[in-house]
Amino acid sequence: MKFSLIIGHNKSTMESPFKEVHSEIQRGMRLSKCRKCGCMHGTLRNLKEALPTLKMKDADELLEAVNRWIEELEPQEYACFKCKYCIPPEAMNLLTSRFPSLASSTLTSCEFDVCSDSWPPVKGEYTIINRDAPVAVSTLASTGLEERLANLRPEGLCIVGKTETENIGIDKLIKNIITNPAINFLIVAGMDPEGHRSGRTLISLWENGVDGDMRVIGSPGRRPVLKNITTKDVDAFRRQIRIDDQIGCEDADQLSERIRELARQAIPRKKTVTLKMAFKRQGEQTRETGPPLIRAEKTPPESVRLDKAGYFVIIPSRRDKTITVEHYSYDNKLLRVIEGDNSRDIYLTIIKNKWVSDLSHAAYLGKELARAELSIEKGFKYVQDGA
Repeated sequence: MKFSLIIGHNKSTMESPFKEVHSEIQRGMRLSKCRKCGCMHGTLRNLKEALPTLKMKDADELLEAVNRWIEELEPQEYACFKCKYCIPPEAMNLLTSRFPSLASSTLTSCEFDVCSDSWPPVKGEYTIINRDAPVAVSTLASTGLEERLANLRPEGLCIVGKTETENIGIDKLIKNIITNPAINFLIVAGMDPEGHRSGRTLISLWENGVDGDMRVIGSPGRRPVLKNITTKDVDAFRRQIRIDDQIGCEDADQLSERIRELARQAIPRKKTVTLKMAFKRQGEQTRETGPPLIRAEKTPPESVRLDKAGYFVIIPSRRDKTITVEHYSYDNKLLRVIEGDNSRDIYLTIIKNKWVSDLSHAAYLGKELARAELSIEKGFKYVQDGA
């Protein structure tokens, strides 16, 4: 492909932070992996939308470069390459640190669909031990720690699951905690994911809250902007629980003892009535404004059509014998939730509605849906592979 480095801009008169952003993005555009990555695609789209709002000469000059870079992007092959230093969001952070309003200028509020008839109301990868118990545990990015803790079933453990991202992952965790007033404590354990730093972001959120743009104050994460919850949700979360910092600990026995210690400190609460009221309250606040819930329809193979994408989070439920697929844009906005009884119905529904972009992504999605369906049939734990 034809590829230029916009040499003419090397003598730019731009001042910081625009100059630093230009330098970082240009460095990334030299790398094939960056030109194919959702991080670069999303960052350039955000910059294209955000820069005109600044009404500054330096912003206009950077926007010219952004438009050229967008033309030089290669077809997206993955949502994130999981680099230790991710150039595009780091470049965006240089700009948002100077102009905080840009952190949410291209982001819209999109509430999760909350099920008012059961708990947890937001589906995800977690294990429920005792919904009336006072301690929740986030194992961050530590694979296997959730299962080890669940097998030990320590007294006082309510729910345990991963939190790998500093935005959507925390959105979900907060929704599930504030709809269960029995939870008094949140243990944050396991390895903090590099770059995302969801563990430290959770602690910063509990200690400092969010600013007017829903950015977690003091977070070291790349994009700690919460889009699927409200400031009232954040306030409720901070009032309800106490965070116990066990980041780095992957010892299930040690964590089990800590769970029992915290459970002994918990404040007794009314269970059934209070929980139902919480479900009702959260359902009323979010169901009308949430993303559409689309039921997978029976679709003949000959109607398959491919078009635009996003990325998908696949959540099989052995209890309900269903598969839920959450569809996100590459700026982490939840677009829709699709439910179905089998992988084929979901896969063809996604294709029919043009929610997948290219053949490699479609092949990956088909493979993962088949694995999710098999996990329901055979009873093994499903962990989604990277794209």
